[in-house]
Amino acid sequence: MTASAPPPAARRSFLAGLLGQGIGPSLSPELHEREGARQGLRYTYKTVELPDDALRPDHLRGLLRAAVELGFDGLNVTHPVKQVMAPLVDELAPEAAAIGAINTIVVEDGRTRGHNTDVTGFAAALRAGLPGVPLERVVLIGAGGAGGAVAHALAGQGVAHLSVVDRDAVRAQQLIDALAAAGNQVSTTVCAPEELPDLLAEASGLVNATPMGMAAHPGSPVPAGLLREDLWVADIVYRPLLTELVKEATALGCRVMTGAGMAVNQAADSFELFLGRAAARPAMFADFDELVAAEIDGDGLPSGTRPAHRPTARPTEH
Repeated sequence: MTASAPPPAARRSFLAGLLGQGIGPSLSPELHEREGARQGLRYTYKTVELPDDALRPDHLRGLLRAAVELGFDGLNVTHPVKQVMAPLVDELAPEAAAIGAINTIVVEDGRTRGHNTDVTGFAAALRAGLPGVPLERVVLIGAGGAGGAVAHALAGQGVAHLSVVDRDAVRAQQLIDALAAAGNQVSTTVCAPEELPDLLAEASGLVNATPMGMAAHPGSPVPAGLLREDLWVADIVYRPLLTELVKEATALGCRVMTGAGMAVNQAADSFELFLGRAAARPAMFADFDELVAAEIDGDGLPSGTRPAHRPTARPTEH
């Protein structure tokens, strides 16, 4: 976009994309392009798979510069570059600066501004997908870019105590320091994965904010047998929608939230930042339902996994 370009709301053609690894199964292109088409726009959304040798800051800086020169209106960034991209943009929105990670880059007048719609996306999903769950003691697995966003969202929703579990204790401590610096009133502890049995025995809820469970990272971040029926469980992974963690929690009768709500809400927030137009969220949730329909057995969605615009009841079985 140049200084003489019309404002986003007056334009009809847009270009955006997604940077990351293992993004082949991502639904972002479909979600964005379908919403653009509904609004009568020419909206193209590309994916850029990053090889291992392209994760260096200097290489990513070059990619960002190329995107600006090619006329991109914005980029989404995902694992594993949410944190490394943050210092590469010209400006950070307050929520992104507090977290130290971005998932959305808006390009305007040749300058780049980093945002984090994972925060708002997870918060909206939690409110709609798991209304009224206890927030006294929550265990968060993963202190990376997504984990930081989820931690800030949880703090904003009133969690009393947050245990951050990560193999990298330094990274987990940095997350906790960022929470405190942002003025969040939540008590916190840094924990190793080996402490999960004791943590989950006392926890109200559990959130997986690691890539574990994705098609490229199969498995569960929680050893078998540690979940219990009165624990609520949220997973930010949405490909597949029914991860091993979600399946085990559902089988036990836990209140469960998949990554669907966060995925759609953060996509809608990014769409609005890129295009300067309101997104039709119910329609985007319907698109998501259609796109993942082949991955589930009929209508057997666990409690809390239906898109966040629908009220949910707790079923007795899956």
